[in-house]
Amino acid sequence: MMRDFDKLWDYRHPAETEQAFRRELTAKQNREGGEYLAELRTQIARTLGLQGKFDEAHDTLDEVQAVLAEDWLTARVRYLLERVRVFNSSSRQTEAIPLFLEAWNLGIEAGEHDYAVDAAHMLGIAELTPETRMAWNLKALAHAEAHPGASRWLGSLYNNIGWAKVDAGELEEALDLFERAYAFRRKQDNPGATFIAKWSIAKVLRLIRRTEEALEIQQELLADIEQGAEQDGYVYEETAECLLSLDRLEDAKPYFAKAYELLSQDRWLAGHEPARVERLKELAVQAR
Repeated sequence: MMRDFDKLWDYRHPAETEQAFRRELTAKQNREGGEYLAELRTQIARTLGLQGKFDEAHDTLDEVQAVLAEDWLTARVRYLLERVRVFNSSSRQTEAIPLFLEAWNLGIEAGEHDYAVDAAHMLGIAELTPETRMAWNLKALAHAEAHPGASRWLGSLYNNIGWAKVDAGELEEALDLFERAYAFRRKQDNPGATFIAKWSIAKVLRLIRRTEEALEIQQELLADIEQGAEQDGYVYEETAECLLSLDRLEDAKPYFAKAYELLSQDRWLAGHEPARVERLKELAVQAR
């Protein structure tokens, strides 16, 4: 069961979401029961984790753990999910995986299929081998398709399985999954997620050498940015890569420069793919 405060989430702006949740906590402190407040604090912890404030996130979850009642099944599931998300985000997967399993089992026991799928989809990210990640993604997809209350996860699961297919070199299957994600996101009327799904289609089109089609889609996304969508370094990067593949290096250089300007500020990318960021820097220098 989703709470009214869940609609306050803006995953691309965790600091702003944290402040919205803290205002909600202050407003509801003496008007709501303990389970509601415990669930709200789990989401504050999640915003802290997304900001890289892992110690503060764990401190907040310690406060939640101290008040959890045995029969607060939903709050317990949400507590587990956020505790292990912080572990996972701070590269502590060996601690995260057993707790994700506990959250999966507790979610099913409580009939909280949405949160059970959340746990399974996170296992599809956190598990240590491609085979186990794929197995959990497929299990999450089957559960989401079987339980309408968890259907909101379908777009994310199409996306996650699609990227697993990219990693495995199964590009045509990946393209099909991203197209399914795009159709689902449009039906949801979710502009941000639709934007990402469209970008993913274009990325795979470039990888299968349908570069002109890929460039056309990236240019449509650039037009969306010009019309008010949020700046996105990945769109500039892919536009540049398309132009480079078409032997249009001079046209590509300004896009590499813009991509570096934006993506060098991406903490996750800088930490996990430094060579990619460095390559953008080298190509950006040429643009000056």
